Amino acid sequence: MSTTVFLAVIGAALLHACWNALVKGGSDKLLGIGAVIIGHVPFALVCLMFVPAPKPESWLLLCAGIVLHTGYQFFLLHSYKLGDLTQVYPIARGSAPLLVALFSVMVLQVELSKLEVLAVTVIGLGIVSLGLVRKADGQRNLVAAVSALITGCFIASYSLVDGTGARISGSPVGFYSWLCIANGIVMSIYILAVRPKILKQLVTSHVALFIVGGGASFVAYATVTWAFTQAPIALVTALRETSIVFALLIGVFFLKERIDLVKVFASFTTLVGALLLRFGK
Repeated sequence: MSTTVFLAVIGAALLHACWNALVKGGSDKLLGIGAVIIGHVPFALVCLMFVPAPKPESWLLLCAGIVLHTGYQFFLLHSYKLGDLTQVYPIARGSAPLLVALFSVMVLQVELSKLEVLAVTVIGLGIVSLGLVRKADGQRNLVAAVSALITGCFIASYSLVDGTGARISGSPVGFYSWLCIANGIVMSIYILAVRPKILKQLVTSHVALFIVGGGASFVAYATVTWAFTQAPIALVTALRETSIVFALLIGVFFLKERIDLVKVFASFTTLVGALLLRFGK
């Protein structure tokens, strides 16, 4: 993986952790995630003015990506209602690179060096170890962990679909922009059905979340979608999940969530995996 791609994905990881913290830190989770998803649309429309449309060969994968992203968003929303950012986020994100790497090697016949396989495994295990984190009352939050794991399955699935679609499309940013517009429409329809007043709040009292959260999320995954065309999908997915380190710091210092040795160990292990990945072939 080149230095340019490595640094771009690390930057995307930071942005990804930030918008997740915005959603988790707000009192209304549906309002938060709705603002972020619908907030993609203005940025996507601007991008479509400067990038070519995706090739027709990628349209089926685009449709599949829309379905998978929608499933991910709703399971993420449910998970944040059940557990802490510093538990839900790591399990959801940490299980994904392991699943993507396994599928890439066994089904897609992607060749990874031993060092790259080790790096992906270290990153995944370091993050998933946060499933051992206990709630403030000392009890394990297994329901939140299971919901987060299902979210991770959606992440793994859309990563593979988006990565393949971006390559076929000939326009990774164009591919992602159309996906964002479709997801924004789906989220708007859902909000209109369950809590229509939220849509007005997005452009009045929560316009900052709409712009900042939506913008950070759009730039983060647009960068990752481009990176999928520059390096193996499994490696990009694994590196992106180093966002756990940023999420941990945000959770502890800004959301005032408690820290323990398991979280410190998981963060250190994830960083070791990222360094190993940087020096892979």
